Amino acid sequence: MHSLVAISLLIFITIMSATGLLLAWKDQLGFKPATVKISANTKPLISLSQIEYNAIHYIDSLKLSNTINRIDYRPRKGIAKVRFEEHFTELQIDCYTGAIISEKTRTADIIEMIHDGSIVDYLFNLKSNPLKLFYSTLIGLGLLFVSFSGFLLWLRPKQIKKNKRLLSEL
Repeated sequence: MHSLVAISLLIFITIMSATGLLLAWKDQLGFKPATVKISANTKPLISLSQIEYNAIHYIDSLKLSNTINRIDYRPRKGIAKVRFEEHFTELQIDCYTGAIISEKTRTADIIEMIHDGSIVDYLFNLKSNPLKLFYSTLIGLGLLFVSFSGFLLWLRPKQIKKNKRLLSEL
């Protein structure tokens, strides 16, 4: 049973391991856009609604969906990172001027979605992430089973040797 479960999960374990490694090294490998540095400014910061407006106006010009997923607002750094719901574009906006200073693809988000299985839900536009939950549960329970059964398979020969030694001493 141990071998059957391990072989069945092999491709998923390989995908999860490889993407996990990529995610651990995402900054060093450049999979996540670096935050652009803004020089200190004495101007007042623009409002979040202005940042949102500028992001939507810019992304509309690219003919991409303008549904914002989140705005990572960093007033001390003078930067706002805007991420979108239906694509992997990240805009970095100067919080003093409202200018778009960077437009990059968030490759790390794609890798993360492959890692946790939510890429399939994304591709089929499934809102409650049923395949991600199934995939994660399958991998988690499978790894627990393979770990536990592997330990028992390792332990059993040791117990048999010990029992044989005890019987031979009698």
